[in-house]
Amino acid sequence: MSSAQQITRKAKSNLAFALSCLPKQRKSDMVIFYAFCRVIDDLADDLDTPYHERALGLTQWREGIENGFDHPDELQRDVMQIIERYSISKQPFLDLIDGCKSDLDPQHFNSWEDLERYTYQVASCVGLISIRIFGCTHPDSEKYATALGHALQLTNILRDIEEDLLKGDRIYLPKDDFARFQYSEQELREHIHNQHFVDMMNAHADRAEAFYQKAIGYLRDEDAKALRAAEAMRKIYHTLLIKMRSDKFHVFGQRYSLSKAKKTSILISSLLGK
Repeated sequence: MSSAQQITRKAKSNLAFALSCLPKQRKSDMVIFYAFCRVIDDLADDLDTPYHERALGLTQWREGIENGFDHPDELQRDVMQIIERYSISKQPFLDLIDGCKSDLDPQHFNSWEDLERYTYQVASCVGLISIRIFGCTHPDSEKYATALGHALQLTNILRDIEEDLLKGDRIYLPKDDFARFQYSEQELREHIHNQHFVDMMNAHADRAEAFYQKAIGYLRDEDAKALRAAEAMRKIYHTLLIKMRSDKFHVFGQRYSLSKAKKTSILISSLLGK
């Protein structure tokens, strides 16, 4: 088993689940790309590893992708082969690394525009790379990937409020919104769930919903088959967003998820193109 396969199997994420939609070769290449994403994300998130080691690891990945690795390991070699095989621009890889690198320090955003730049880097860029591996050809698929990336990351942010606080006091909700809804960052740290909190979360859910709908609007028949895995992701995370909203975002003390049966049902519907 390759290092990429081991990383992907260990992660047990929704993306790894959705890759079942792909043909063998594209699935294999997406496993490699997903493993790259996991390694980069882990370098940003692993608080048990010294800061300077994590920063150095991200810098080495960035410089290696931009200029070539002197002595690449198996995963680095595989990633560079994917870039060449699908003629993928290096820029979204570099933007993705930059976004994850910003997570080395406690995250706090002043405005929605600041957060949007971050979600583009860490999520939309994943989509822009993925659609090349999927084999998409319609230009609107880039708009689909960008919008869906924003939607998925916003859903993640809402779900992972408590987990992110534990990762070095990361707060992704913008300061502007705390002021607008008369809810404080300190109240968030204290896990205070009140109507002000619910209203603020609903506002972000509205943003996510708008991006989900925008993504659907950019889905073209020419690439519908190629985007089955992405559509499975969209349906899984959109269902998760609806579940959180209907439950009034009780994100403190629990992590929302879907059952394997529910995800399997969504996967089958995506395979059937429904």
